[in-house]
Amino acid sequence: QVQVVESGGGLVQAGGSLRLSCAASGRSNDMGWYRQAPGKQRELVADVTRDGSTRYADSVKGRFTISRDNAKNTVYLQMDSLKPEDTAVYYCNAEIKRWSTWVSVWGQGIQVTVSS
Repeated sequence: QVQVVESGGGLVQAGGSLRLSCAASGRSNDMGWYRQAPGKQRELVADVTRDGSTRYADSVKGRFTISRDNAKNTVYLQMDSLKPEDTAVYYCNAEIKRWSTWVSVWGQGIQVTVSS
């Protein structure tokens, strides 16, 4: 069964840091983090290709860093200088190899709360 398992998150004061991890059940292509705040649409935070190319939402550039470990099929999101507006449920997404195809898999979401 293809799946991703997220960890990390929690409550932190503004200016603090958190690290999210997401482990995929198999070989993965693109991996990324999205977030959804109350009353808003889900948006891309950052993603990374298998060869390490990254892209970020403008709102997190210079504060968040996405990385991955292909040997562990794991993607990380280091979040520094957190702001209250970063509060949201963060979702991991990965394209996981299943037989001869790639399947897009979402995690269950993990809460990040930044207090002012």
